[in-house]
Amino acid sequence: MAEIRHRTVETNGIHLHLAEAGEGPLVLLLHGWPESWYSWRHQLRALAAAGYHAVAPDVRGYGQSDKPGAIEAYSMKHLLADCVGLLDVLGEKTAVVVGHDWGATMAWTCAAFHPDRFRAVVGMSVPYLGRPPMPPTQLFQRMFGEQWFYILYFQQPGVAEAELEADIPRTMRTLLAGVAGFDTTNDVVRARKKGDGFLTGLAAPRTLPDWLTEEDLAYVVKELQGSGFRGGLNRYRNMDRDWEELPELATTRIEQPALFLIGEKDPGRAMAPVDLMKPLVPRLEEVCVIPGAGHWVQQERAAEVNATLLAFLEKLPR
Repeated sequence: MAEIRHRTVETNGIHLHLAEAGEGPLVLLLHGWPESWYSWRHQLRALAAAGYHAVAPDVRGYGQSDKPGAIEAYSMKHLLADCVGLLDVLGEKTAVVVGHDWGATMAWTCAAFHPDRFRAVVGMSVPYLGRPPMPPTQLFQRMFGEQWFYILYFQQPGVAEAELEADIPRTMRTLLAGVAGFDTTNDVVRARKKGDGFLTGLAAPRTLPDWLTEEDLAYVVKELQGSGFRGGLNRYRNMDRDWEELPELATTRIEQPALFLIGEKDPGRAMAPVDLMKPLVPRLEEVCVIPGAGHWVQQERAAEVNATLLAFLEKLPR
């Protein structure tokens, strides 16, 4: 089995921790909220065994990477510069970029703005929907009205941090193995009122699903105890700024080969219709719905995701 190596590099004026495995064409793996490189542990080894150089950074604000203090330091412009800079540090002209959750948004945006550097793209859980007709927080206020919605709850600095960091083991056990506060289809979440939190009404399950061990959970908890939630939450606080700074997304299509994967039970399917993506990504080869999987798809169904990802990669020129 391929060894996972670790190092820290400097890119775009900050230090990023990398986990990497294998040699060959570069595949950049971008995690989502609130995770780290560890969410790609199964893909790193599978990609390495298939002859690829797989690299999974801790995105800025997470894990062992730098955690700038300013909210605006987590704008998509900064994250894109981090990714392009990583290719330069690694000595690669191009890469295939793969992302999950917020990492998927990063991956799609990398492909949209830098088609010369990112030769193909894979998104997981979050489709590419371009630019909404108004700033996202305004759109969510129209969509949800007086109903509690997690992204709006996350906007006030310090509030969600205090709740989520009060008991990080409980937070992550609930989020990964129980009902996530972003599940707008769940009756408990739907019943929330103004002033409620991300964990209100939710219980941490005693037993973990087969895909998540107590050791896995302990690693995730340890990383978040070191980093806190502020950096990851600041990503949500830049959504309107991104809307203003990246108007090109209103008309930009992604022309590279593309693949999209999502869990059958991912609650995000209720919020982001995948069919809207197809005209924006004309070379989208497949929309792969993984049976029985939820939001944490590459961890929950590692074998299926790896097989689908490798089949897509093998079609690309080396």
